[in-house]
Amino acid sequence: MKKIAVTVVSLLAFGVGTGFAAPINNLAQGQTAIGVLDDSFYLEHKMSDNFTLGLQKNDIYGQVNVNNNIRAIIGSRDYNSNNKIYLGAAVTSPLAPSLDGYASLVGSSDFKELQVGANYNLTNNVDVNVNYRSFMPDQGSDSNRTALGATLKF
Repeated sequence: MKKIAVTVVSLLAFGVGTGFAAPINNLAQGQTAIGVLDDSFYLEHKMSDNFTLGLQKNDIYGQVNVNNNIRAIIGSRDYNSNNKIYLGAAVTSPLAPSLDGYASLVGSSDFKELQVGANYNLTNNVDVNVNYRSFMPDQGSDSNRTALGATLKF
C-alpha cells in the first residue's frame, strides 16, 4: 500500500505543469460532473443528447457528440493573457467493464494539446482518471505529464 501511495504522490507532484485538460467524460443528458485533476478543478454539464458545456481553469468549451464514440470540441482558452479559440476532436471507447479509454487533440494558432487517458468507474457516480497529456506551444517549451484525478457525477 505504501508503494501505491508514493506512486500517486509522485505522479501528482511531478505532473503539475502549464495548462490543464479535463478528461473526456461520458455523461447522460442533464447530468453534471465536477472533478479534480492535479491542482485544479473542472465542471461539465450535458445540456442535451449531443452537447456538453465545460469550464476549467482557463478554458470554456463545448463538446458535440458526432456519434457515440466521436466528439467535436470547440473552446476558448486564456493563453498568455489572450483568449484563443481552439478546435479539436475526441474519441472514446470501452476498454473493459467499468473502464473507458479516450484520446483527444485540440489546437489553435498558438498551441496543440494531445491527451490520452482512461476513466475507471468506482461507482455509478464516481470515476477515477489517469491520463498522459502533451502540451505543445508554438512559443516556449513543450510540457508532457501524467496526471491522476477524480470525478463526481450528479
